[in-house]
Amino acid sequence: MNSDSDLQIAGDILEVPHLLQAPREHPATVAEFAGLARSIAADRAHWEPLVRYDALSRWYHRLRTGPGYEVWLLSWVPGQGSGRHDHGPSSGVLTVLDGTLTEHSRRGTRALRPGAQRVFAPGYVHEVVNETLEPAVSLHVYHPGLTDMTVYSAYSARCTPAPATA
Repeated sequence: MNSDSDLQIAGDILEVPHLLQAPREHPATVAEFAGLARSIAADRAHWEPLVRYDALSRWYHRLRTGPGYEVWLLSWVPGQGSGRHDHGPSSGVLTVLDGTLTEHSRRGTRALRPGAQRVFAPGYVHEVVNETLEPAVSLHVYHPGLTDMTVYSAYSARCTPAPATA
């Protein structure tokens, strides 16, 4: 009688080429984009010297691009926020690198501390704010690259777009 415990692998499993997948040069799945963000976050010596803080507006720097995606580094001084918005047709991964950011969405409010990641689909409406007394830094991966952002007026049940200004 066969059972799961009867299965044995003879030899070196790593020598079976059809079981191995060649590593991809660029991410293609949600898990791979989240992994890319984690690997960049872990390489503090690479991103930390680039960070700048601007008291008048959120600072941002495009850190990397690849086929169909881009990676942005953002800083947030106390009180700065994104305003309520979506990312158009782009999906994304938000990773907090330093400090604490607060995300407000229809699903509630979340404090995001270093290492926290939020993965979102196209059309996801949220607002991110630094509500602390310390600066914060975040990493954002967008696929496809960020080409459109709808800005919304104050939160409502329907999240209606803000009126255009002249």
